[in-house]
Amino acid sequence: MDQAQGIRQMNQPQPVKVIAVTSGKGGVGKSNITVNMAVAMAAEGQRVIVMDADLGLANIDVLLGLNPQYNLSHVINGECSLEDIIVDGPAGIKIIPASSGARGMADLTPAENAGIIRAFSELTIPVDTLLVDTAAGLSDSVVSYVRAAREVIVVVCDEPASITDAYAMIKVMNRDFGVQRFHVLANQAHSIQQGRELYMKLARVADQYLDATLDFIGSVPYDDYLKKAVQKQKCVIDTYPRSPSSMALRKIAQKAMDWPVPKTIEGHLEFFIERLIDYSGQSGELMS
Repeated sequence: MDQAQGIRQMNQPQPVKVIAVTSGKGGVGKSNITVNMAVAMAAEGQRVIVMDADLGLANIDVLLGLNPQYNLSHVINGECSLEDIIVDGPAGIKIIPASSGARGMADLTPAENAGIIRAFSELTIPVDTLLVDTAAGLSDSVVSYVRAAREVIVVVCDEPASITDAYAMIKVMNRDFGVQRFHVLANQAHSIQQGRELYMKLARVADQYLDATLDFIGSVPYDDYLKKAVQKQKCVIDTYPRSPSSMALRKIAQKAMDWPVPKTIEGHLEFFIERLIDYSGQSGELMS
């Protein structure tokens, strides 16, 4: 291999595993799961970036007790680059913060969403896994980020509204936008059996009415230590590493790390960018 060929290979972008963590409704612990998964992955040597994609009601920085000077609103306004707003989180993870209480950020146009993701092309920070913590529900931005990710985790808890809305999310993403694979995570479960039963409720309906594959990635038990960690603005994995929720979250993170890394452009950050650019060029209509 000559020197020029070696340089070209060094400059080629490395495959990145893009995982969207989403839910049909809010309040199911999605953001907490995201940051703890990130910390668990980092502890295993993964280079992890967490993107807070709940653009108008961001809370990743609050969960971790961070006070970022800049956020994604400044990137959209052209005040700084994406790399300028990245802050360090626990265990060496990197955080891309969004803004909270900014209505305009919650109602971005497809082109503005595309602009955020296009900014990833300028990142020089090495990354193995990008975890995208979406907003709850089915806004344009949620649809965009879920479609662009390679893997989709749907967080559900044992509440009728959570189950109904989780199925609605899966149904829309499958029927209207062609997403075919979903990983179901049961949160605040009172037993392993209860978590699996939640998954089975979704899987049975999906098998009957949808062309989608659902698998059970695991359940996080109801745990007072998790509540204590949230109150301290810390990750439970760091603060109470032997707690039931910590052990469950590490197992779930390990399963996610075992998912195959993409070998083609699909799943790269470049693919993530291209899907959003395609979206912005379709006059608001997403390509299947």
